Amino acid sequence: MTDTPAVPEAPARFDTLPLDPKLIRAVADQGYATMTPIQAKAIPIVLNGRDVMGAAQTGTGKTAAFSIPLLQKMLRHENASMSPARHPVRALVLAPTRELADQVAANVKAYAKHTSLRSAVVFGGIDMKPQTLQLKAGVEILIATPGRLLDHIEAKNCVLNQVEYVVLDEADRMLDIGFLPDLQRILSYLPKQRQTLLFSATFSPEIKRLSQSYLQDPVLVEVARPNATATNVEQRFYSVSDDDKRRAVRQLLRERSLSQAIVFVNSKLGAARLARAFERDGLKTAALHGDKSQDERLKSLEAFKQGEVDLLVATDVAARGLDIADLPAVFNFDVPFNAEDYVHRIGRTGRAGASGVAITMVTRDDARLVGDIEKLIKKKLEIEPLELEDDRPRRYRPREGDEAIPMARERDRPVSVRRHGAGGPPADPFFDRPYEPSVSPEAPPAWEKAPQPAPPVRGLSPNIRPKRKVAALLGGLKA
Repeated sequence: MTDTPAVPEAPARFDTLPLDPKLIRAVADQGYATMTPIQAKAIPIVLNGRDVMGAAQTGTGKTAAFSIPLLQKMLRHENASMSPARHPVRALVLAPTRELADQVAANVKAYAKHTSLRSAVVFGGIDMKPQTLQLKAGVEILIATPGRLLDHIEAKNCVLNQVEYVVLDEADRMLDIGFLPDLQRILSYLPKQRQTLLFSATFSPEIKRLSQSYLQDPVLVEVARPNATATNVEQRFYSVSDDDKRRAVRQLLRERSLSQAIVFVNSKLGAARLARAFERDGLKTAALHGDKSQDERLKSLEAFKQGEVDLLVATDVAARGLDIADLPAVFNFDVPFNAEDYVHRIGRTGRAGASGVAITMVTRDDARLVGDIEKLIKKKLEIEPLELEDDRPRRYRPREGDEAIPMARERDRPVSVRRHGAGGPPADPFFDRPYEPSVSPEAPPAWEKAPQPAPPVRGLSPNIRPKRKVAALLGGLKA
């Protein structure tokens, strides 16, 4: 592995790069003029044909860092033929989640809109038939999650023997989910001669072993120290109890005038329950977790992007790769079990240079997890107390100057209305009489006075009914 070569005069603007005018125009259409640090370092290296191992946090523009040079190198295969054979898969982008794959596909489509290059995205959770039709028609750029891609390979819907470029996006997350065997199978189908790009927010030993196995003398591209959190994200940690977390979120939303936020939890069940609780509190809320169907997840995400939803309660896997512009805040309702997930969570806000706030609720049981985060980001975290306002409905309690109000209400109350516990004893004289027994003690008990049943007929069991007498009909007599 080699380090990034010194780039003293790295181009700051896209129009200074050796890119096709069609790509320059597409980038300008997206409103981008200057490059982010990862783009300025990675794009020239990819254009030179080198393998890249990129260390970049989410929200740094790494999708454009690999997709724009990839499209530039693919333009030599551009053609307008309708034959599927003229459009084999030339570039493969692997992503860990459906949301990230869909986001990458949207970016690739936007950058390639002035070209004849075809792209498609395949992921699980939806029917394979529409995806199969796209693959059969031919695509040059395929974005996929590993599991669904293997389904299509086994169904012979796509062939990868002409792939020239492969991108492993958020490779650390793919390994966390357990996609390493799937990745190894997929990479075994690819030609040996190819350009491989690997991007990861963190470089664990597993990631380094993966790069040694599948990358050829990669160039290491880093734009910040490993495991660093974005400097434009304000990080706050508040000490609260489990029972007060929901009240704390509501209070901080009010105090900071936050219009929207993502609330992260550690479990699917917790996400569903918390979303229902926030709905009862009057907040428009949607849940995003693995038990939701793909259609439900896309609808929730679209509603959040359109501002129809205030809070998006999400798990780490479901929210990985979400790209929501101008997201003001992220709440860690639960401290993540994996410290690296903290970096990914707060990367949802403060994207593309914007400012954001990440608020974490810390209980007494979270000391070890907070310590893991401090070790990872190499920063001492200050946990602040949070004074909670009592926003629960209160019962009316009269103050010193309020005595006349209930008295006036008592005078205005109709006489016929009787309050519980009000008034004196009942006026009925019956209740004032002493106790008088209804029967004298010498009287025989009631069961001795009752009439005794008649004894049964002698010789006949009381359980046998006597035979009924019936008149005989005699016939056949002659007169």
